[in-house]
Amino acid sequence: MSATETLREARADDVAGMHRVRLLVRENPLRSAIVAEADYLPYLHDHGRGWVIEVDGGVRAFAIGDRRDGNIWALFVEPGYEGRGYGRRLHEVMVAWLAAHGCPRLRLTTAAGTRAERFYERAGWRRAGIAPSGEVRFERDSGGAA
Repeated sequence: MSATETLREARADDVAGMHRVRLLVRENPLRSAIVAEADYLPYLHDHGRGWVIEVDGGVRAFAIGDRRDGNIWALFVEPGYEGRGYGRRLHEVMVAWLAAHGCPRLRLTTAAGTRAERFYERAGWRRAGIAPSGEVRFERDSGGAA
């Protein structure tokens, strides 16, 4: 039996599944309770948008972008579901949405030496220095998905 995969806009009732994925990732893990489930809601409804990939009814990957400043707030794929193109699909829809909502320049941070760093480099992001946290800062023009 093949899995049913759906990419769709995230809703408030997806937050628990998104947070579960966020806590499971091996790279860029949350090391404390800095991000709580309640933190997702403003990004989904007030100043951003999110998307999920559901596989057989469960959230397996998600992305959230902030239209105020073009920040990629989150892009995570559950371990065991990597390598299926979910990150790329989420990235494309998020970058296109941010571009359509007037964000000329996009930005993000990620840990150095990770698959995420290589993913963003392949997707057209440019290194823009090191953040105070020690993470690598990336920027790119929003001119459409890479």
